[in-house]
Amino acid sequence: MLRTSQPPIAVSSASKSLVVASAIAGILRQHHHAEVQAVGEGAINQALKALTIARNYLHDQGIDLACGSDFSEINIDGRELTAVRFNVVSRSLA
Repeated sequence: MLRTSQPPIAVSSASKSLVVASAIAGILRQHHHAEVQAVGEGAINQALKALTIARNYLHDQGIDLACGSDFSEINIDGRELTAVRFNVVSRSLA
């Protein structure tokens, strides 16, 4: 599992997928890897939509993305929760 020095992009069910997609694409252009973290089915849905949109954004620039996922235990407001963490890397389409 790849861990980055960047903090993960935290996605909630209220996150706007276009905004998250822009953040993912920008980080991938600069650092070639990113982490996206979501807790709950609504947040995971928004994260997946954002990853798909980011892939489309990057495609026109000759960049593709690949991602894997894993579970991570996190603490929010004193509660232990299980998050889904998407580990994303960029790769050339050429």
